[in-house]
Amino acid sequence: MLADDEQLLREGVRLVLRHADDIEVVAEAGDGEEAVQRACAQPVDVALVDIRMPGTDGLTAAEQLAERAPAVKVVMLTTFGEQEYITRALRAGAAGFILKDSGPQELIHAVRAAAHGGAILSPRITKDLIASHLTATDGRAVKAQRLVAALNEREREVLVMVGVGASNAETARLLYMGEGTVKTYVSRILAKLGCANRTQAAIVAHDAGLLPNN
Repeated sequence: MLADDEQLLREGVRLVLRHADDIEVVAEAGDGEEAVQRACAQPVDVALVDIRMPGTDGLTAAEQLAERAPAVKVVMLTTFGEQEYITRALRAGAAGFILKDSGPQELIHAVRAAAHGGAILSPRITKDLIASHLTATDGRAVKAQRLVAALNEREREVLVMVGVGASNAETARLLYMGEGTVKTYVSRILAKLGCANRTQAAIVAHDAGLLPNN
């Protein structure tokens, strides 16, 4: 589903996604309220949702979708410099974010990754996002460290890979594990941390001080 108040942008995204045989645009919405209604009315795997829309904005829509249609993976469409909005979206359970001016292949990859439970963190702004808006307060750091303490050593290693944005295949290769085993570990880690998705787990890893150059 595409949710953006700019029809031209929706048409552009739709044209890009037509080049992917495994992706079909089944619904469109011009604001957040309509997006929630459409996602609840028909099967939607991934929703590309603009952060800024008139009426019900994309952030509110993401929060409502997390409650009313939790199976829908929400990817926020954003422009550079909106990190404070992105932080709220990620903590609301969004699968991640992608810049509106991203290339066709990056957009297609984002939809596929979200559909398979991956975290979408656009590399062009992730570093700035972490440095500026996800810097852990003392309270958050203590909470994250307490959560991470429940993980065993192997689970921590996998969490670090999740935190740096590695795919299951990359994690399997680097940690000498089977990809199916990695998926099992990720599911177990999410359950132990109380996280809805890999993106939230990545934030916990950052807050706990597990990531390189943290």
